Parts: sequence; C-alpha cells; structure tokens
Amino acid sequence: MRTQEQQGSTLVEIVIVVLIIGMIVAAVLKGQEMVTSGKVKRVASQLDEVRAAYFGFEDRYRGLPGDYAQADVHLNCPGGCPKGNGDSRIREAETPSAGSEVREDILVWTHLSSAGFLKGDYRMVAGSTAADAQNTPVNPYSALAQLAFDGRYGVAGGGALHHNLKTGPQVPVEVLAELDRKTDDGKPYDGALQFSTFAANGAPAPQEGASTACTAAAEAAAPWNITAGNTNCGAALLL
Repeated sequence: MRTQEQQGSTLVEIVIVVLIIGMIVAAVLKGQEMVTSGKVKRVASQLDEVRAAYFGFEDRYRGLPGDYAQADVHLNCPGGCPKGNGDSRIREAETPSAGSEVREDILVWTHLSSAGFLKGDYRMVAGSTAADAQNTPVNPYSALAQLAFDGRYGVAGGGALHHNLKTGPQVPVEVLAELDRKTDDGKPYDGALQFSTFAANGAPAPQEGASTACTAAAEAAAPWNITAGNTNCGAALLL
C-alpha cells in the first residue's frame, strides 16, 4: 500500500517565506527612512544657508539685512535698493524713517541676494506689503519662509522677542522632529529650533497641543507629535 504524500509547506519553506517578507518590510522601512532623511537635509540646508548669509551680511556691512539704512548707497539693486530704518530690528510692520520700508522682513531677502550672500535673485519693489515667490524664498514644500524680529514661536507663539528664521508651514511633523533631534535638543518648545505657528501661502497656521496637531500638548515639556502624521507644521530657528 502506497503512503499518501505529505501535503502543505515544510518548516524550511515557511522560514524562507518569513525571511523574504521580513526583508521586504525592512527594505520598505529603510526606503521611507531615506526619504525622510533627504527631506530633513533639504530643510536643514536652507536654514544653514540663510543663517550664514545673515551673519555674513552683518559682519560686512555692520548692519542687518532688511533693516540696513544704507542699502540705497552700498547695495546694487536694479533700479535702486529699498532700505530699512536702521534700528537693528527686522520687523514685519516697521515704522518708516526717511523713506525706509514697512516690510523689512520681506526686504531682507533682497538685501541678502543683492549683496551676494544668498543664492537666487529676490527683488522687493519699494512699498511692497505682500511676500511672494519673487521676493521671498520658499521651503522644500513650496511655502514661504520668513526672517523677522518677533516671538512667533514656542508655546502659543509666545516666545521672547528675537530675530528668528521660520521654515514656513507645510513641513511634515516627522521632518521637523528629526531635524530638531539632529541639530538641537529634539524638543519643540526649547532650544534654538522651536515650533512656530507662522502661516504663509494661504495655508492654515500649524496647530499645536492636540491629537492631530504638530505637538502633543501646548506646554513647555511636550514632544513633537510624530504619530499624528501632520503635514502642516513649521519651526523657527533663533538667530
């Protein structure tokens, strides 16, 4: 009498299948990690470039870009360079003096690019009151950045008045969390890189302190809310 052949998979075959599935999952996770790492590098690169340009300008001209009162004399802009009021503050709503501009936070990019410290050709027309892609850089997610003297960072946008560079909104929370871990202290409300509600491009302001928000709570010790997967977050780098 012939014995019936054994049906089904052997233990070895099952182990091989499990190993293959494990390798596929690991490859997918590694790919996602590499994508996130690439995005982090792009955001970090832009912050580093602007920070270096800001301090380079200050060192050369003994004044701040955007606020520089001698820009019409010392900078070469087509048609002449708009100037700031020279009070050592780059403000979004500055008090004009001797023909200076109100939106020094927009003018800063014209000064930096005209002086050769920043890549690109940003041009603010005198009297401009709105930021756009012609006068302001955009982040890797196509949202406008900002450099200004204010406290729009930290818990509920209540940070101490300080010159800071905002990434602009529309940055995924996992990108900012990884950037913070790599360059600062990993905390959204502490250190040189902090959460910011700054909004641009008509997008809603980044949210904090909720299950679907960029931070887990609106309090100093709260972490970045990575599990939320929020794609409209932003941060400010203190200069």
